Amino acid sequence: MEETVTTSTDPSEGSGDIRYIDTEIRLKLYRTMYECRVLEQRAYDLFMQNLVKGTSHLALGQEAIAAGFGVAMRQDDYTFCTYRGHTHTYVRGVSMESILGELMGRECGLLRGKGGSMHLTSVEHGAMGSYAIIGAHLPVAAGAAWSAQYRGTGQVTVCFFGDGTTNIGAFHEALNFAVIWKLPVVFVCENNLYMEYTAIKDVTAVENPAADRAEAYGLEPILIDGNDVDVVYEAAGVALDKARKGGGPSLIEAKTYRHGGHSRADPGKYRPDEELQGWLARDPIPTYRERLISLGIEDESLEAIESETDAAIDAATEVARNSPPPPVDIAHIDVWADGSASWRN
Repeated sequence: MEETVTTSTDPSEGSGDIRYIDTEIRLKLYRTMYECRVLEQRAYDLFMQNLVKGTSHLALGQEAIAAGFGVAMRQDDYTFCTYRGHTHTYVRGVSMESILGELMGRECGLLRGKGGSMHLTSVEHGAMGSYAIIGAHLPVAAGAAWSAQYRGTGQVTVCFFGDGTTNIGAFHEALNFAVIWKLPVVFVCENNLYMEYTAIKDVTAVENPAADRAEAYGLEPILIDGNDVDVVYEAAGVALDKARKGGGPSLIEAKTYRHGGHSRADPGKYRPDEELQGWLARDPIPTYRERLISLGIEDESLEAIESETDAAIDAATEVARNSPPPPVDIAHIDVWADGSASWRN
């Protein structure tokens, strides 16, 4: 069941040659992507029912990046991500009900309902936080990698960020120190072509905002198709192995596309319809499903994954819906280092 997957020089057009990936891993990649999709879709549905408070930033269309890295990473590795981080948190082993509960502000939530959509964190699973300040987490991720290097644990930090972050000073500072100290960190730019409402190409001096800047820091330019989970998984494996063996950091730019606007308040009308339709036709999940079928994987196997996942998200939704709000007496817990605001008085 061996196959050659092709990656063109333009990742927006499709993919290039990578090594053989066995069937078990490919089924895991498909399951993980599909789980990420239904989780994000359910988050959207709950938001439209006014059950998710505040805003939310969905990764519908970008699931291949979270899934590819999630499957490739070691259990004790670290993940740092942005406010568009539901899927990155989920692939580290956090349950659906705890994520949905957190989005709805319920007691069963990952942070007992106090963090919400933009602050998912689970140190237990190596999910070291979703960061709402653009670029703020890159130096923190470098620090986590430095800690692992100092302790000799073999852990690797993977730091995900959007294309707009590449024009933030913290991006350049973190890259510089990561290279100088040969830190075990993989920086992953999820380039979905738009910052918030502005096309990244309109405000950036280079065509590929991350890959074209890699050589300035002595790094190999790595530009991949972020909608092809095989390509992402392969690139993740190479970069993680390099970092784990002491080879230092990598900077990967993964071209992808969000199906909706920047947040639930954004209809995304600024994007040309032809562009949107072209990327929707390259939806990573049905595209990968077709590939698996062409490789001889039975449709029944994929349907089983889908039905199991659909049942799981329904069950998780009921748990989250029925969970009560967090008790008032935890309002000042986990706010200050001593667990309260009392030191200020």
